[in-house]
Amino acid sequence: MGTMPEKHKPLESSSKLKALMTAYFNQLAGGERQQSQKIAWCSSVGPVELLRSMCFLVYFPENHGAMLGFSQQANDYIPKSNALGYSPDICSYLTSDIGAYLSNVSMVKQVYGIDIPVPDVIVYNTNQCREIQNWFSFYARQFDCPILGICSNLGMDSIEQSHVDSVTAQIQSMIPVLESISGGTFQLKALSDTVALSSTTSALWKQVLETSRNHPAPLSFFDGSIHMAPAVLLRGTPEANDYYETLLSELHWRIENQTGAVENESFRIYWEGMPIWSHFRFLSALFQSMNACVVASTYCNSWIFDALDPEFPITSMAEAYLKLFITRSESYKENYLTDMCRKFGIDGMVFHDARTCPANSNNRYGLPVRLREKTGLSFLVIEGDMNDMRYFSKDQTRIKVQAFMEILGAAQ
Repeated sequence: MGTMPEKHKPLESSSKLKALMTAYFNQLAGGERQQSQKIAWCSSVGPVELLRSMCFLVYFPENHGAMLGFSQQANDYIPKSNALGYSPDICSYLTSDIGAYLSNVSMVKQVYGIDIPVPDVIVYNTNQCREIQNWFSFYARQFDCPILGICSNLGMDSIEQSHVDSVTAQIQSMIPVLESISGGTFQLKALSDTVALSSTTSALWKQVLETSRNHPAPLSFFDGSIHMAPAVLLRGTPEANDYYETLLSELHWRIENQTGAVENESFRIYWEGMPIWSHFRFLSALFQSMNACVVASTYCNSWIFDALDPEFPITSMAEAYLKLFITRSESYKENYLTDMCRKFGIDGMVFHDARTCPANSNNRYGLPVRLREKTGLSFLVIEGDMNDMRYFSKDQTRIKVQAFMEILGAAQ
């Protein structure tokens, strides 16, 4: 098969995003960094608001893992961590990131020309997966630095007060340690201000994603997975909010002018699971070639934190971190996905069965079949992984997606 036609319309805001990310990494490298500022490594849904309120600069190893996948370099480094006893079956973000470190390779260095800063403290939350604790513990040993963690409840139908109280206490217990590392004093007002900024980031990001309820959708899952970077890396900063105001303006222009992310949008798809970073461009072009727009995803919506409240900064942080889709029960997930498909006018669902990420693969316990019975929507399971290219076949995936689109076309 020849080259697939280009039907995607890139966002003009991308140039501003690139400048924003460059400034973020330059600050981490010390270009605009105050000499007294300390570095914290943090998981992507960890207590970044607390860290920023105490003047830490924050680096996110998960972002580096995704960069390794997107560059298709991950498989060069995974064997390095396997040789240390890290199984090929565990998170490929973890194995590729640790392997790259052992190989003295940095995507941040390749893309932005700076070295990844050495941490003064490492902070994580297990609300995303168990592996994050083991991943970050490796670096705590390497750099001989303190590591602080939050252990979150999982499998919840609803968020109970006891759940919130537990995480609140764990966040509060971090404060004296962070004070001793930073040399400063925790200020509740500073935390409230940072939580207010994060709440605004969340609200703006939600508005960005919900523009794709329009027909045609001005934003695709593939766009969103890139433009979510400020919601992850710069949550709790004015810069993130300024960026999303700009992006929203462009998306509203697209809506007013009936300009879709995919030309001649005919099918609206929901993506459930992690991105397949190693074949991100291929999948984007594949769906576009069939006039299919992936208009919504669980992944991009995972950085919407409606519970954040500057009036109750710590308890609202605890509640927000607990409300992630990944922490919830099967019945909650079923209801959530049913509602999302209705809101976004979905024609069919794609489930990514990520070989090394069982926590984010929701096709393994009958959920797709139950959703089909409940909604009447057809579904497709794509086998793959975030980073490890051994688990993905371009030819098989192309055939499966083509057959799936034929089924959706026959149903219209």
